[in-house]
Amino acid sequence: MGTEPQDSDDLRLFHTGEHACGYWPERAARDLVLDPRDPRLRHWYPHALSWGFRRSGDIVYRPHCAGCRACVAVRIPVDRFVPDRSQRRCLARNANVEMRVLPAHRTAEQLALYRRYLASRHAGGGMDGHGASEFDQFLIGSWSEGRFLELREPSPQGPGKLLAVAVTDCTEASLSAVYTFYDPDHAARGLGTLAILRQIEWARRERRRYVYLGYWIEGHPKMDYKRRFRPLEAFDGRQWHDLP
Repeated sequence: MGTEPQDSDDLRLFHTGEHACGYWPERAARDLVLDPRDPRLRHWYPHALSWGFRRSGDIVYRPHCAGCRACVAVRIPVDRFVPDRSQRRCLARNANVEMRVLPAHRTAEQLALYRRYLASRHAGGGMDGHGASEFDQFLIGSWSEGRFLELREPSPQGPGKLLAVAVTDCTEASLSAVYTFYDPDHAARGLGTLAILRQIEWARRERRRYVYLGYWIEGHPKMDYKRRFRPLEAFDGRQWHDLP
């Protein structure tokens, strides 16, 4: 895994047991996990992103399934990204939406929006029963350098209505899009796309090189949208290259 953090021992890796795949329910999945008890995990995390890993709560993992390589880690090279026509329309349609970047601390307003989103988008999937503790465990964790990017309606008197929250990890060289939830009543705004576009703007403003988008799965209806962000780099297990 390399020796970037200057500590005496390499970070240990573990295989999980088989579990139901979150993307293809008929398949069994396994993950490769960085030792969650290692106190250096925060320092390893930026390097783990470049190795195709992702964070969920305090767990840093990468799919490692027998006979399946459908999950492909992808990232946007910020300096080379140019929005396409559809993305420019999304920006224009939401030009008055206000953006705030806040510390990753849950509020009652954010939790209420999260629960509404899960009830609308993931009903019966196991996540729709999430409450405050699950929110904190899944989205915040105990060691991550996370931020909440809030998208709100404009208001002359304080913060306007909360439309979306993009949970974002920050490293010196990159941002990582952990999870985004939004008001299901405003789905026509394209808030998921807008959140990524605003993360790209944020990264460009702070001279960060990449925005990591997690995993892309060819042909999967909930994951294929990531291909619309061009150019898009994919990790093949050894190196990053432009996705054709």
